[in-house]
Amino acid sequence: MGDKRIDKFGSIMHIAIAGNIGSGKTTLTQMLARHYGYRPIYESTETNPYINSFYEDMRRWSFNIQIYYLHTRTRQLLEIQKENKNIIQDRTLYEDAHIFTPNLHAMGLMNTRDFENYQHTFELVSSFLQPPDLLIYLRADVPTLIRNIQSRGREYENSIRLDYLTGLNKRYEDWIERYHKGKIIIVDLAKLDFVAREEDLGTVYNMIDAEINSLFN
Repeated sequence: MGDKRIDKFGSIMHIAIAGNIGSGKTTLTQMLARHYGYRPIYESTETNPYINSFYEDMRRWSFNIQIYYLHTRTRQLLEIQKENKNIIQDRTLYEDAHIFTPNLHAMGLMNTRDFENYQHTFELVSSFLQPPDLLIYLRADVPTLIRNIQSRGREYENSIRLDYLTGLNKRYEDWIERYHKGKIIIVDLAKLDFVAREEDLGTVYNMIDAEINSLFN
């Protein structure tokens, strides 16, 4: 294990960014990593062997892709715990378990046997992992998500269903309302456009600084 890095707040930090598809998680991860000098941990979309197949046939590939995310995110978190480095993480393990997988099951795109198998595996795995010190939730309405998805031009996302996005958004709000694993910041994209307006990005930095300071005071 390498030397333990201490940030300007006096402790190792794990910040995670949560949000629906197209909410800007990767963009904010990049910005925060540059600003704070933390190591970014990104979601592995480009190397995901199931992503194209999933959007072509969700019912056939839903279980496969969620199991893939479960083991890749678990591996990421285990690496984080070993390295003792300050981390900015793009999407969390909890979103798959509390939002994406239940949504697939509710829509009839994952059968009950596979859903229960996934949930039991998640419960076992998550019992060995530490949650992030700070969770940043990017709140966005469905029209904003669609606009962002279309602007980034990923071919496999062209077939994302409107009811799929809408269902995810509802589950995100329910999950955030119940979240109790640590500090949380909600960035409402209807009020703060951290990509287009520098002053809004500054507001996000100030929100993060305040919450991190409160962890150690």
